[in-house]
Amino acid sequence: MQLAKGVMANFRIALIQLHVSAAKTENLNRACGLVRSAAQQGAKLVVLPECFNSPYGTKYFPEYAERIPGDSTQKLSEIAKECGVYLIGGSIPEEDAGKLYNTCTSFGPDGAMITKYRKIHLFDINVPGKIQFQESETLSPGATLSVIDTPYCKIGLGICYDLRFAELAQIYTQKGCQLLVYPGAFNLTTGPAHWELLQRGRAVDNQVYVATASPARDEKASYVAWGHSTVVNP
Repeated sequence: MQLAKGVMANFRIALIQLHVSAAKTENLNRACGLVRSAAQQGAKLVVLPECFNSPYGTKYFPEYAERIPGDSTQKLSEIAKECGVYLIGGSIPEEDAGKLYNTCTSFGPDGAMITKYRKIHLFDINVPGKIQFQESETLSPGATLSVIDTPYCKIGLGICYDLRFAELAQIYTQKGCQLLVYPGAFNLTTGPAHWELLQRGRAVDNQVYVATASPARDEKASYVAWGHSTVVNP
């Protein structure tokens, strides 16, 4: 990846399109194995998908939720340090003070947590005859932005439905971000309609790179992810 403006840098990014099962430990171990594989292939920045440690769904969020720091983020810290990479840890259901959040943590090559971003725009949607989903049934929205400062570029973070909101991308661009990363889990209705369209729109409008990492498609899951993890240039 070569940046379009500001400080020029070349680096390799890996998007991990992970199969997510009902077994949290298996998901964590699978994710760590794939981070290791990406690092061996020269990746300096690795991105996991939204809800990489649990099935995606309002009924699962309370069951799988963890405190941060906790078991999942400890694993991410350890694998980032072992591999010497910047790791954007997709997202996990987070429990804090009696509330639940959809939260993305990121880690540096030393294993230190750099940012904790809570999804701001919750996915509440009703497409008659197609899909109805309300994250706000169980989740609370975040209220702060997160910028990761790396030797390669500044990175702005969003999660899934945040991609729909142009203002968030504009603010990150004004803050000097040259890459916007959105772990996401669009579905078989919104995916073909908006997934690629929105990424290309955010990239062109702001003249930045946009990267998205989705869970792998599992036709047997209660919520079927669209997949199609993507990098778009300016």
